[in-house]
Amino acid sequence: MSPAVRLLRDVPLQKRNTFGVAARARLLAEVADPAALPALYARAFAGAAPLVLGGGSNLLFAADPDVPLLALTGREVRVLEDDGERAIVRADAGVEWHGFVMRCLGLGLAGLENLALIPGTVGAAPIQNIGAYGVEVRERIHAVEAFEPATGAVRRLRADECAFAYRDSVFKREPGRYVVVAVEFALARGLPPRLEYAGIGEELAARGVAAPTARDVAEAVIAIRRRKLPDPAVLGNAGSFFKNPIVPRALAEALQAGHPALPVFRGVDAGTRKLSAAWLIDACGWKGHRDGAAGVAASHALVLVNHGGATGMQLLDLARRIADSVQARFGVAIEPEPRIVGARW
Repeated sequence: MSPAVRLLRDVPLQKRNTFGVAARARLLAEVADPAALPALYARAFAGAAPLVLGGGSNLLFAADPDVPLLALTGREVRVLEDDGERAIVRADAGVEWHGFVMRCLGLGLAGLENLALIPGTVGAAPIQNIGAYGVEVRERIHAVEAFEPATGAVRRLRADECAFAYRDSVFKREPGRYVVVAVEFALARGLPPRLEYAGIGEELAARGVAAPTARDVAEAVIAIRRRKLPDPAVLGNAGSFFKNPIVPRALAEALQAGHPALPVFRGVDAGTRKLSAAWLIDACGWKGHRDGAAGVAASHALVLVNHGGATGMQLLDLARRIADSVQARFGVAIEPEPRIVGARW
């Protein structure tokens, strides 16, 4: 096997997922160079499609995985193009996301500041099409480099070939078809800040910032996230557990007529609207709820937490009951953001 590959067997996963739930992998391959992937798939994986493990911040292990795990550990960041105004920056899949955002800001490049402090790796960002505070990462992606096991080659997919949608992409819809090995981002200097999302303007005003830079926006987002979301190093969680549901416009208007405080946002088109899953869950009385070691954060209704010792199935059971209560009261289905391993939603 290539020196770029490290094979580990019977691996505990509790410290490799931000929920901190106990699970074990029979095989984990850590790969520093994507050039080693064809041989790894042919020999160690023997045709089995592995589960790609990034920062473990978008996974819930409801059981031990029944397939090998693959972790890409390359951490190179390169500026491919820079004309003084716009730049293309390439980062390996194993680069820690928040550190990458701050590094780009250090280069004077804006575009990712609203996505600061999101846990995970660069490789996971396009899979989930991560988003926060009015920005989705697809808006900044230039191309994605992905290994295709069926051909043994690395393909470079333009952003318009990635089929991005709300918390979705071709990489998520067709698991096993691709392994993201690097991402190219289109960033710029002097990019106008995105301040329309509720909370950012108020935070900047509280800081006395009248003409915010990209770094100012990042620092505001970091402060807001730290107030609202528990630190996974202290309290196990995977950030927002549920996606904001997208519903027909008529249903959104009917719900808002009966519940004027319900936040409603633009949908994917003129006929749809996006509802606040946090508001729906909070209205059902779940914020701060606790069943033994599994619970809902007191600071944010979207965040399921592990108070210590919760199993993945206990967290999944709680999530299902939350979703059932929202469906029963509002007639709206909510779905999980994290990938559930070992069980079906």
